Amino acid sequence: MILCGGRGVRALPETLEVPKPLLLVGGRPVLGHVMEIYARQGFTEFILAAGYKAEMVWKFAQGLPADWSVDVVDTGEDTGTGGRVQRVAERVTEPFHLTYSDGLGDVDLKALVAFHAGHAGSTTVTTVALPSQYGTFDVGPDGLVSGFREKPKLADHHINAGFFVMDRRVFDTWAGDDLEREVLPALGAARELYAYNHHGFWKSMDTQKDAQELSALCAEGPGPWMGGPGPSHGGL
Repeated sequence: MILCGGRGVRALPETLEVPKPLLLVGGRPVLGHVMEIYARQGFTEFILAAGYKAEMVWKFAQGLPADWSVDVVDTGEDTGTGGRVQRVAERVTEPFHLTYSDGLGDVDLKALVAFHAGHAGSTTVTTVALPSQYGTFDVGPDGLVSGFREKPKLADHHINAGFFVMDRRVFDTWAGDDLEREVLPALGAARELYAYNHHGFWKSMDTQKDAQELSALCAEGPGPWMGGPGPSHGGL
């Protein structure tokens, strides 16, 4: 299941005319890149949970490979991320993948599924180290600067990278319309949520600047998200 229904406010003004999943990366919609990450690893049955400009997502889906199974569901323009998942709950199999339409990474999906099968929780979320948008100084107790790191990854802080795996029983206690602010915290409190830490490539396309940076990465061939599963490590 891929969440494709948001308005993409941070990508304005481009998203006034085109839904965020269809913004271009390397001349092709970012949604197509996300789907290819799954397809090249053997997962070709998709549910696209659309909303804002759903008819454009449906039209895009008509041009996808014929051997993929693609079901586009209009889950409402103003529905939250958690509500979109819940509205297509009856269509998913056990277990099922869930991700966003704007996050690209070389996640080893079969290793992710194996990690999920090895713990007792209903949900696994892929996490990555928080990328700092600023350079950081290494400062000693006397104020002496001993080093500088340009936009480092903050390894002690993990963020949600999407690429979830969930069991159907997650819907037995699903609570809230917002996946990030309501559903995931509740799953964590119930000890149902585990994190699979990914150390390979990952980047989200939140703004047009992000789209340009991702496009530059695939200017001469497949982007790093298609270069093969990166090294990953599962852990709490």
